[in-house]
Amino acid sequence: MTAMKRFVTVAFLMVVTMQAQVKVEKVLWKGWPNCYRISNGNVEMIVTSDVGPRVMHYALVGGPNVLKEFPEQMGKSGEAEYQLRGGHRLWVAPEALETSWALDNGRVKVETRTDGLTATQPVDSAGFEKSISISMAATGSAVTLEHKAVYSGAKPLEMAPWTLTMMAQGGRAITGFPPRGTHPKDLLPTNPLVLWAYTNLADKRWTFYEKYLTLRQDPAVARPQKLGSFNPDSWGAYALGDVLFTKRTEAFANRRYPDFGCSIETFTNGDMLEMEFLGPLRRLSKGQSASLTEHWTLRRGVDFGAWTEADLDRVLGPVLSEKPAAKKAPGRKK
Repeated sequence: MTAMKRFVTVAFLMVVTMQAQVKVEKVLWKGWPNCYRISNGNVEMIVTSDVGPRVMHYALVGGPNVLKEFPEQMGKSGEAEYQLRGGHRLWVAPEALETSWALDNGRVKVETRTDGLTATQPVDSAGFEKSISISMAATGSAVTLEHKAVYSGAKPLEMAPWTLTMMAQGGRAITGFPPRGTHPKDLLPTNPLVLWAYTNLADKRWTFYEKYLTLRQDPAVARPQKLGSFNPDSWGAYALGDVLFTKRTEAFANRRYPDFGCSIETFTNGDMLEMEFLGPLRRLSKGQSASLTEHWTLRRGVDFGAWTEADLDRVLGPVLSEKPAAKKAPGRKK
């Protein structure tokens, strides 16, 4: 065997060994008999195929689920009305009952791979076939989620992919503004800050910093709050106890976005907190699609101290300096 052939063989075996560290298995979870657990021994994710597509569980192995669960909706399917359920989902923006709130209460098709799976919903009442493709790193907590909405309607429709991650109660969300500058050097605006009719900036759950915005989830306060913004490096974090969840995506300054130009939005009420990403607007004809990719991580042992700007810099600086891994080829189908 030549040196080159030995090198190729060793490299191939290393790739196979790394991929083999991710295990995908069918499990019963919270009353749903057709769920899939993806784990690399460090982190685990659960996707149900009984409804969805939905990611219902994301946690460090042995740790709490950072995603919201509505206990009374677990294990059920086939309802005649929309169910929030919890977890992470793909919607269509701008928000409208006819498109965004199309039911996802039925079975989805799941194709497993060595590093994850793809869950695909049949075409919904709005004419969209939605799918979420999940790829988990061989070690650590990194997970890549690729969302896709394929349109089959007869009339062209302007839309944007909209991903909503419902976080468990009692945590605190953090989002960041684009890089700050000085006056009079930087004269032009950097980003919108978008309010909804129910937004109250005097609500004590909001905290504004120079570089950050935080929103605290309080189960005792039912009144909803929401703000949106734009950041080319759209990222969000959620601190729950000593666990820190992060999600990131790329936004494009030269594209139009929904909701007065938002690429990221945060919402809360008494039940949960949502961290939401939006893709650019596209006018779709039958057979065309729109997609959005997110990168997730989890960390344990995180302490924000007194939640000062310096504390946020200390914790988030190293986190945000770690750029998401480049897109890789998906694992082999099982």
